[in-house]
Amino acid sequence: MKNTLKVERAKHNMTQAELADKVNVSRQTINSIEIGKFVPSTFLALKMAFVFNTTVEQLFILEETDWK
Repeated sequence: MKNTLKVERAKHNMTQAELADKVNVSRQTINSIEIGKFVPSTFLALKMAFVFNTTVEQLFILEETDWK
């Protein structure tokens, strides 16, 4: 699954640590999500979308190869 977290953070001039604080996870968790090693829970994805005032679908892009 692809994501646009790094782009959204840059738009909002936010570090991984700042985003992590806002959604109550570690900076390492944010890093793992950004590089595709960790898929967040629905709740965490919704919290990140809320922080950036966007939708989960705009933050996370499901590719056909992800579910086949």
